[in-house]
Amino acid sequence: MYYLDYILLAISVLLIVIIVLQNPKEDALSAFSGAKSDRAKMKQRGIEKVINRVTTVLAVLFFVASLLLMIFDRTL
Repeated sequence: MYYLDYILLAISVLLIVIIVLQNPKEDALSAFSGAKSDRAKMKQRGIEKVINRVTTVLAVLFFVASLLLMIFDRTL
């Protein structure tokens, strides 16, 4: 395994952990019934906002690392 493999593995584990830490925005019944929840209208504050931004950054890093790994694998 190359260093990029280990980076992708670390980003994957962190992304899984941060997604598990997030609070669900609505319950499952309203998600399938099409009903809107009042929580969806509320602004994010505090730790919820930080977790959302970290999730976004990790998702972008995962995407970029996956692309780089694919490109470098083809050239080797």
